[in-house]
Amino acid sequence: MSTRTPAKDAHSTSSSLISRVRRQEPAAWARLSELYGPLVYHWCRRTGLAAEDAADVVQEVFRAVSIAITSFHDDRDGDTFRGWLWTITRNKIRDFARYQHGKPQAAGGTAAHAQLIEVPDREPDTEEGSPTSPPVNRLIHRALEMIRTEFQESTWNAFRLTALEGCSAPQAAKELGSTPQAVRQAKSRVLRRLRAELGELE
Repeated sequence: MSTRTPAKDAHSTSSSLISRVRRQEPAAWARLSELYGPLVYHWCRRTGLAAEDAADVVQEVFRAVSIAITSFHDDRDGDTFRGWLWTITRNKIRDFARYQHGKPQAAGGTAAHAQLIEVPDREPDTEEGSPTSPPVNRLIHRALEMIRTEFQESTWNAFRLTALEGCSAPQAAKELGSTPQAVRQAKSRVLRRLRAELGELE
């Protein structure tokens, strides 16, 4: 595990994953696809697409993202990358449905077409007041696995105990031989880095 200090490794907003994708860094684009590809695929399947069709739509979504990424802004309340990505996905699903409707052997016929055309504006599986649906939780855990080696073991364990296992800062401090303040600071470092990786946690 890396021995670099988290404070030096934590990305600022200007160095966030989205910013790096905007700069067309190949590694950042690969990372974005690895993080969000499974979520987009889930969305496609959730709306009724077959596995093969869902994979095709995922490709179209990320093609659109690569073109439009510079237009994404998160400077207003409620703006998130995931919400923006869902809007693109929804539109590509509808485009696919319209295209399939014009083919004589479109699977599912009129009913399937209607289901896809009426894809809701709201992100699937996200209930009011509950943003961390299982697919989103999996996204967060993928991001955590990606950034884990950037932190010292003591920092990561403080985060794990408090953020993932529900321990209080005093409880975690006692187990780690640290102080509650140090535990809270460690948790905050990891969360800042996670936000930089995901662009949002909401």
